[in-house]
Amino acid sequence: MNSGRTPSIREEHARRLVDLARAVIRTEAEAVEALLDRVDADFVRACAWMLECEGRVVVLGMGKSGHVGHKIAATLASTGTPAFFVHPGEASHGDLGMITAKDVVLALSNSGETAEILTIVPLIKRLGVPLVAMTGNRASRLAREADACIDVSVAREACPLGLAPTSSTTAALVMGDALAVALLESRGFSAEDFARTHPGGRLGRRLLLHVEDVMRKGAQIPRVRPATPLLEALMEITAKGIGMTTVVEADRVVGVFTDGDLRRTIDRGVDLRATPIASVMTRDPHTARVGQLAVEALKQMEDHEINALPVVDREDALVGALSMHDLLQAGVI
Repeated sequence: MNSGRTPSIREEHARRLVDLARAVIRTEAEAVEALLDRVDADFVRACAWMLECEGRVVVLGMGKSGHVGHKIAATLASTGTPAFFVHPGEASHGDLGMITAKDVVLALSNSGETAEILTIVPLIKRLGVPLVAMTGNRASRLAREADACIDVSVAREACPLGLAPTSSTTAALVMGDALAVALLESRGFSAEDFARTHPGGRLGRRLLLHVEDVMRKGAQIPRVRPATPLLEALMEITAKGIGMTTVVEADRVVGVFTDGDLRRTIDRGVDLRATPIASVMTRDPHTARVGQLAVEALKQMEDHEINALPVVDREDALVGALSMHDLLQAGVI
């Protein structure tokens, strides 16, 4: 809630705040840019193990690296690579049992000398589990013990004290995203696969809803025959309220007539009572199909700048109608 009070700050202090913020962004951007040269044979080897993994990718990390590890595990899991996070401190007290011989371990440590991780490395090696290190220190013990070491070192932290993990955590996070997306592409992970792991909310609706889940059916479908007088067709458009009517012959859509067609027809001085709809309709109209994703139908409408589509089945028979308003109500837009 707005308190109604505006905090006061001196102009020179405001400039200093802006300069500091920009310096942080610039430093972290440089750290991310430097990662381009670190996508090397070790990165490829890490991907290969994760692609061949019959179990799960187990992500380890302490402190801020742990927070980043949580996010990397979640991103991997949501993009087709089964993964979960294990706290290294808890692993030494029973949670190590969550790691099996079919897994791959991804261990995050900026220093590469995190005691809680190094304590369990021998046990990981005894299981014969591939160990991937993501570290800022290639000379560290963790890097030496790893089967693949992904270098996420940074020239400096964005923190002016050089203490708070800032650039280093950003670099690790970005490299984790690079891993996830590389694996996603390699697996042929599709939008529908993604939707199955995100069934809730707007994203799930956009990716899971099909045309038949949203379309108008039965008596809700605007339809007239080719011989129907234009005035009666206009009454059908008004009654069904989606800005168009289909023109149907033997259950096949032979045309459509829209609000836009009406404006153009009136400009030509056409007799609304005597003119059959077939003489002014748009022939061979765009259609949506049963089984098609609703978001694909939306793209059709956007690409062709239209607001409604007839929906046909596999035999091209009319089975529904779909409008932008229907898609908006369903949360697809």
